[in-house]
Amino acid sequence: GVPPAAVRVVSGDVGGNFGIRNSTCPEFALVAWAARRVGRPVKWTCERHEAFATDFHGRDLTSEAELALDENGRFLALRATNTSNLGASAISFVPLAKGIAISSSVYDIPCSYMRGRAVVTNTAPTSAYRSAGRPEVVFVLERMIDIACRRHGFDRLELRRRNLVPPTAMPYRNPLGLVYDSGDYPESLQRAAELGDWAGFETRRAEARQRGRCRGIGVANSIELNTGAPRERAELTVNPSGTVELVLGTMSAGQGHETSFAQVIAEWLGAEPERVSLVTGDTDRVQAGGGSASARSMRLGSWVIAKAADAIIDKGRRIAGALLEAAEQDIEFARGRFVVKGTDRGIGLFEVAVGVPGDSSDLRGPLMAVSDETMSVPSYAYTSAVCEVEVDPETGLVEVVRYASVDDCGRAVNPLLIHGQSHGGIAQGIGQALWEQCVYDPRSGQLLCGSLLDYALPRADLLPGLDTEISEVPSTTNPLGMRGGSEGGITPGLAAVANAIVDALAEFGVEHIELPATAERIWNAIRAARR
Repeated sequence: GVPPAAVRVVSGDVGGNFGIRNSTCPEFALVAWAARRVGRPVKWTCERHEAFATDFHGRDLTSEAELALDENGRFLALRATNTSNLGASAISFVPLAKGIAISSSVYDIPCSYMRGRAVVTNTAPTSAYRSAGRPEVVFVLERMIDIACRRHGFDRLELRRRNLVPPTAMPYRNPLGLVYDSGDYPESLQRAAELGDWAGFETRRAEARQRGRCRGIGVANSIELNTGAPRERAELTVNPSGTVELVLGTMSAGQGHETSFAQVIAEWLGAEPERVSLVTGDTDRVQAGGGSASARSMRLGSWVIAKAADAIIDKGRRIAGALLEAAEQDIEFARGRFVVKGTDRGIGLFEVAVGVPGDSSDLRGPLMAVSDETMSVPSYAYTSAVCEVEVDPETGLVEVVRYASVDDCGRAVNPLLIHGQSHGGIAQGIGQALWEQCVYDPRSGQLLCGSLLDYALPRADLLPGLDTEISEVPSTTNPLGMRGGSEGGITPGLAAVANAIVDALAEFGVEHIELPATAERIWNAIRAARR
């Protein structure tokens, strides 16, 4: 019963997101209602066991799929029926829709028939989880490719190379209608194979066999469909005090926006990153924005920052011209200074921010500009990953011993942050492939994993050293050449781990294993194959 302008929402550093915080939960409104009802501040705390039962779950997809090849290994067609469990409430169809849209991945498959079904069940509702919908369909396709290789004698790397969309085919329209703007998929696969030392694997397999272990290697390719809210707004102010303030509609959940956006401003305006302050997550300051989801923050945020910075430079030229008694067209800007062409006469950015003394026009300080833009074109980041595992055939226990991946995010503003995103995504992919699963009692429907004692997460000591590399093929549909850079680690992870496990178990005749590939499931698969 209050106008929107009377409501202020402030969101601070609250940890990771990965999809769970993309939606508005009923508790938000209930806390405000309760505070008005009792006339005092109200705090709501969600315990871990409550979160397991009430938070949105993810990845619950069942797929029946077929892949057709000719005698030379060329992919001819893909057909699949994907059934998504929505849980007890229909919260989101995004994972189902996005998964279907990129079901052909980075491969040139001329014909595709996809059927999507969403079903309501007794489980917790499902929604977007990092790389919503893509890891599941990538798992299905990459497993079918490996199965085709084993049944028909194709080399696993060569069959993939033979069917990748070549760079010369860009822009490429996939069979579901998406247009991939650019990319070099063969180079990504080649670099991943080199990082993972695919050529030297058989030596390592033989050594593991002497220790009673079964060693396997797997590869997987993937592509992203990064969308998110298409509108973003930046408000940029250069103050005479020597600071730059950026008000932006994204919201960091651990991505390092304070660092990367400051770098963009430093690149454009020549101001040191430590002079930049970032304001987000406050509805009294942020007029519009799309938050952080679907790898949109840097793609859209950097664009509006750059446009606002260009507007500041244009205004700065006018002010500098007045202060230096020169024509505006004779003023150049570089490395934080406005200089009269062909002379050594110049003035710094923060001096210009003071404005022209006594001027009542737009030549007053500080320097301020707003950029509000809408960009609905998706981006298509892509990844190639190679995973190596050892399996104890007596216990079914899996150890991931090597992992290499190559991510293409277009232009990378901060490679260190991109590597961090890759490492975190890989850990999540390994966790889902080997351990993570929400289990319900089949008779009562009761959730059985109500704590981290019952739900297995990957620990640091269970993960290998990660060898990641960044490829930077500029996107042709983004003004700054950027793609998403936050989801490539997880998307091929499920398939790469599963392919490595099945390769390790091939000597027993195991052709496929479902996820999570727990020790019990692997032990049973070995015993069943031996019979």
